Amino acid sequence: MELSSYRAMWVLTMFDLPVKTREAKRRYAKFRKLLLEDGFSRMQYSVYGRHCPSEENAAVHIGRVERGLPPEGKVRILTVTDRQFEKMRCFWGNRQTRPEKAPKQLTLF
Repeated sequence: MELSSYRAMWVLTMFDLPVKTREAKRRYAKFRKLLLEDGFSRMQYSVYGRHCPSEENAAVHIGRVERGLPPEGKVRILTVTDRQFEKMRCFWGNRQTRPEKAPKQLTLF
């Protein structure tokens, strides 16, 4: 059974955190590690994305990110449907590339 591209969501987390002090660098690393451990992958510098099968599942991961927010810096969380994500235009230099593919879902019986 394939997921609906209108129901499946991408959660994009974009951040700009200070790294001028040792403590700020530690908080940056901790936040980045939180994203990676929660299944996000780096799309660009300070932009991480995670595919979720539903809006309800996306809300769980958004909650985890919100609970792990560092005390300083800017963080933005954006959700888009899989269908919207597929329409993204990506470039490497002046060459157009394809956006990341949604991971294959494991079906258990």
